[in-house]
Amino acid sequence: MGGGPGKDMAHLFITVGWALAGFSLLGAAYALFAALQVHRFMRLEHPGAGARAAVTILKPLHGSEPGLLENLESFCLQDYAAPLQIVFGVHDAADPATRVVRALQAKYPALDLVLVIDTALHGSNGKISNLINMQAAAKHDVLVLADSDIAVTPRWLAQVTEALVRPGVGIVTCLYTGAVAPGEKGLWSRLAAMGTSYEFLPNVVVGTGLGLATPCFGSTIALTRNTLNEIGGFAVFADRLADDYHIGRAVREAGYLLAMPALGVAHTAAEPSFADLFRHEQRWRRTIRNLDPAGNAGSVVTFGFAFALMSALLLGFAPAGLCALAATLGARLILKHTIDRAFGTDAGPAWLLPLRDLLSFAVFVNALFGETVHWRGARFGIAPTGAMSQI
Repeated sequence: MGGGPGKDMAHLFITVGWALAGFSLLGAAYALFAALQVHRFMRLEHPGAGARAAVTILKPLHGSEPGLLENLESFCLQDYAAPLQIVFGVHDAADPATRVVRALQAKYPALDLVLVIDTALHGSNGKISNLINMQAAAKHDVLVLADSDIAVTPRWLAQVTEALVRPGVGIVTCLYTGAVAPGEKGLWSRLAAMGTSYEFLPNVVVGTGLGLATPCFGSTIALTRNTLNEIGGFAVFADRLADDYHIGRAVREAGYLLAMPALGVAHTAAEPSFADLFRHEQRWRRTIRNLDPAGNAGSVVTFGFAFALMSALLLGFAPAGLCALAATLGARLILKHTIDRAFGTDAGPAWLLPLRDLLSFAVFVNALFGETVHWRGARFGIAPTGAMSQI
């Protein structure tokens, strides 16, 4: 007698449990490899300081957000021995971000801080429309773009411009770690920051280190005015969702190299609810799925802890399942420690890491289904080309 369907089902659970345990160990190995890649990346030599070029920093703004004053002020505190202009832009004179800019203009009267208010829209991407409106106010030929939720160190601009003058380089971008906005103590903001530091960042370092990816991020995009004109200007990207990625790709297709200096800037997380956090990360994940389907599918190996937990459940928390669970969690903790030490940051406590990993896996699975994203309070559909249209 074979024992019936119950025995067959139990056998299936055990088989799947062992398979998941084995796959989770691949995830543990990946986490350790990512830790090694992060360590190597941050040990790259910095190029010597050359002649400083005059720079215009473009800061498109939209509404008030926690930490906005501190983020924008960090750009006013650059240790940079050359002319520096910062152009801020909004679409609406009533935008609360204008008050923050006015406060900075009053606090730093010696700095060349310009505020552009222009209602013109040039496509579905409001940020790119803002940049098009702001560009006329830019005085200098080296342009550096940075999102409003980014904070930088005083040496950031010097390191970025040093990378831009390397032979063959046409565009520079920067890695970013997660940080919680000043005064923010909520769980969702902390989890968002941890997702940036302990999921996004190591995946980028591994991808670039192996030559599998050449990403460009809105955290920092530095290029010359001539290069921007050569790729058609900002207007080419007015309907693109991942405008930063498409700008980087256009510059590379024009025959230039992309450089990523060994430094990190801080991306400020301020998520008031679980729904906001999930929509934000779903947009990010669906954008990656749209731009790099193979890379998105391959990232399944990064969810070792989730697979180890499923394995432990299927195996009835047998020693083998528990060992896989411990191995994956230990490897993830090593990766967290390496990132925190290399970048001098701490996005969140170690005890939250299992919850963060399970949330990342849930976002990954959910993003496989559907073609819409939420951005700035509106819902957009994404075409296979990366173009977006408001629904």
